[in-house]
Amino acid sequence: MFDKRNVPAAMCIAGHHAGLADLGTRNDLTETFMGRVNNAKKGGLEDCSAWRAELPDTIPQGGENRAGLGNYFYTKMLFSTLTDADWLDTEAYFLNQALSEKTITIDELLKKLNEHIAPWWNAKSEINIRRCKILKSAIEHGNDSVGLFSMTVPTGGGKTVSSMAFALNHALKHELRRIIYVIPYCSILEQTQSIFESIFGKENITAHYSGAEFSAQEDQEDTRVFSTENWEAPIILTTAVQFFESIYSNKPGKSRKLHNIAKSVIVFDETQMLPVPFLRPCLASICELVKNYGCSAVLCTATQPAVESLLHEYAPDAQVRELCPEPEQMYQAFRRVSYIDDGELSDEELAERLRERHQVLCVVNSRRQAQALYHALGENEENFHLSTMMTPYDRRRLLLKIRTRLHEGRACRVISTSLIEAGVDVDFPEVYRAIAGLDSIIQSGGRCNREGKRPAKESLIHIFCTSAKAPRMLEQNISAAAQILKTYQEADSPAAIHAYFQFLLYTLKDDRQLDEKGILDHVRNLRFKSAAEAFKLIDGADYTIYIPVGEGKDLIQKLRKDGPSRELLRKLGPYTVAVYRQYFAQLCDNGMLETISGNAGILLNSELYSPETGLPFTISEQSQALFI
Repeated sequence: MFDKRNVPAAMCIAGHHAGLADLGTRNDLTETFMGRVNNAKKGGLEDCSAWRAELPDTIPQGGENRAGLGNYFYTKMLFSTLTDADWLDTEAYFLNQALSEKTITIDELLKKLNEHIAPWWNAKSEINIRRCKILKSAIEHGNDSVGLFSMTVPTGGGKTVSSMAFALNHALKHELRRIIYVIPYCSILEQTQSIFESIFGKENITAHYSGAEFSAQEDQEDTRVFSTENWEAPIILTTAVQFFESIYSNKPGKSRKLHNIAKSVIVFDETQMLPVPFLRPCLASICELVKNYGCSAVLCTATQPAVESLLHEYAPDAQVRELCPEPEQMYQAFRRVSYIDDGELSDEELAERLRERHQVLCVVNSRRQAQALYHALGENEENFHLSTMMTPYDRRRLLLKIRTRLHEGRACRVISTSLIEAGVDVDFPEVYRAIAGLDSIIQSGGRCNREGKRPAKESLIHIFCTSAKAPRMLEQNISAAAQILKTYQEADSPAAIHAYFQFLLYTLKDDRQLDEKGILDHVRNLRFKSAAEAFKLIDGADYTIYIPVGEGKDLIQKLRKDGPSRELLRKLGPYTVAVYRQYFAQLCDNGMLETISGNAGILLNSELYSPETGLPFTISEQSQALFI
């Protein structure tokens, strides 16, 4: 007789190669889990009862029904534990050796951090004294009970190190296993990685960029699948795309890391950048990890979104505790810029203005416009371009040049997409920002007068409209920002920021638009496959191209020779570009890629890639000629 209490374990076993299926209905005969059960009852599947001779007929603890979203997340955690153990065991068999991560303890990591920050406590300047006050508060809150936290630190307040100080002290206090940093952009991940590597050592940081996903069919073993990331290291840096898509994925490769999230401190950097159409599923998963899996979560930002009511909905008993002392007073203390409206500017007018500036940053809303504006500005050693069409390696290389020129007072003009506007430590005297969401505008403002060495009235953030069409996903953010900019004199004040998010989330959007794809309905009905197919934070941009630049040339050769491994894919992360499916297909159709999996390939001619601008936005006839 079929026992519904066995459903979580049974679904995991049935899907541990091909992926978790949708649960289905009582009389289902389709390719759902219940369809397989009903077909088995009719003799449509082979007899698998031999397992009873090997395993006891027991129900895994927690297999009974859980309230709300609990059944979904419990099944996913069980699935993660099974697939990771299975793959690690099989990998050890193929390699003829036991596998384990080389780990440093939380206590040892905290000692390294304390050594790093020791000189800071003797601060002299007013801004550094305030940074130390934030840091001290974060350390003291490490003793707080496990749960939900916010960290509303103004730009330039040192939240990266302060949040890590909280995380390590908190993990040590409560015997939590690891720190997971969830970061919106690869560019922020790169800078955060550099900071933490300088403190803790390169060997103690695992950065999980986008990478190849491998899968095996149910009737075959493919040793490549063992190379997928499983987050066993003590400090993990990953993107929001990787984190949340893994939670809602039904595939073994992406799911195998989930059980390692349990009993972790998770820092969600730049929380305001969580995409609004997926806001409910993202917040629901955070609350579930805190409620049932021993995690503490820190919502860390300079512009805290108004999501208190949603958090309370999914974790009604949780109190969100603020780690930053006196956030409103800190805002006034760290205020270093002024915002002005420049109206509409054509690309030609904008390029002319930028040419007249000695040092200036211009942030636009699309990669296409960034490339076009950079070419209009003129390609020389004084002008720079940054976008996600470039590898992390080249962005890091160019940011080092940019910082050097800024420090030395040399001419430096940068055209960038929004990747630069959060977490990237640069200091310009002036910034131009195409109108976007208010949070994005303020984050761009954080790249101006960062150390407060100039008067705020002379450190201008120019907000402008452009003839270039903004991405559709930004239209409502822009409408909300335009409304707030008309109403509030200080665009970056806490009152203006709160009003912006209230207007965006609860006026411009109805409740359905906070879960646009109906993810949580799939979750409640245990439709694992349907949820996975619907949950795409960046729809289609999950194809990876490995670029043969720098050390990447030798690593790619090793990939060709030896095949993928977890260690090799980690090393290859800085030499990748994530692209949309159509772009990937176009390169494949023109013979420009050597495919190594369904969603990953190696660029065959490095001349197609520019170290200054990355991959071309479109594949022209001239580009195709490189491969003839």
